[in-house]
Amino acid sequence: MSAGTGESGEGGTSTAVRNTIAAGTGCGCLLSPLALLGTLVLIIIIGGFGVLLAPLIALILLFSGGGGDGSAGADDADEVIAVFNGDGGGELDPSTVPGDLVEPIEEAGDLCGAIGPVVIASQIERESGFNEELVGENGEEGISQLPPAVFEKYGEDDDDNDETSAFDAGDSIMAQGRHLCDLAGQAQRMIDANEATGSVLDLALAGYHVGMDAVRAAKGVPQTNEAQGYVLAVRAQFAKYEGVAAPPPGATPGVTPGADPDPTASPSASGASAREHQEDSQS
Repeated sequence: MSAGTGESGEGGTSTAVRNTIAAGTGCGCLLSPLALLGTLVLIIIIGGFGVLLAPLIALILLFSGGGGDGSAGADDADEVIAVFNGDGGGELDPSTVPGDLVEPIEEAGDLCGAIGPVVIASQIERESGFNEELVGENGEEGISQLPPAVFEKYGEDDDDNDETSAFDAGDSIMAQGRHLCDLAGQAQRMIDANEATGSVLDLALAGYHVGMDAVRAAKGVPQTNEAQGYVLAVRAQFAKYEGVAAPPPGATPGVTPGADPDPTASPSASGASAREHQEDSQS
């Protein structure tokens, strides 16, 4: 089952995470990020790359860099988990992204009801680490890492500089939003036709990374580390961009404290290849 869509496991997941925190707590001190990472490895070994992994990612994000002064409690953990499992439709905290990108991110997040600005910002971090000049290993371009054929379909001169370019952040982000909304529409039709299960958001995110053909064939988010991991990685940033687990003062907007926005962490070869072929299935 895809991340964030399994209601049956949510209660047990939250309980498991709270128990994990309690086990590492003494005198009200939170479990260290290192211990959380150790628990994460244990969960992967015992339960696979499944639902239990999702809240742990969010909690690691909160306790290893978010929360401002580094303090957090059970209520913070519950809120992070709730945001993680939500639809990404909360309001964007403008302080968490570069100032000149607030407007295009909010505009892209207003293009359709299924995709909000928090989703746009979270996906940008996963794709490029907010690097507007990034060229991916398979030719993906710009801050949103769209293959040229996809950008050609969805890109417009949104920043009004008389040039449509994937390396213009405004153009790239708006193309990202249009593409995601298109994928969300496809996902909704698949769900309505009983051709796929899961949330519209998760299916759209998976489609962005591995292609809607793969989502359609799997009748949901493919049960692979690549597809599941991508959806989880994007969801793990929701709390930060909603300001629930905001970076501490002095952190670079748009970059998770302690994280290396390494371009090689952007789409893998197989995922990018699948995305490049999306046009055939969408035509």
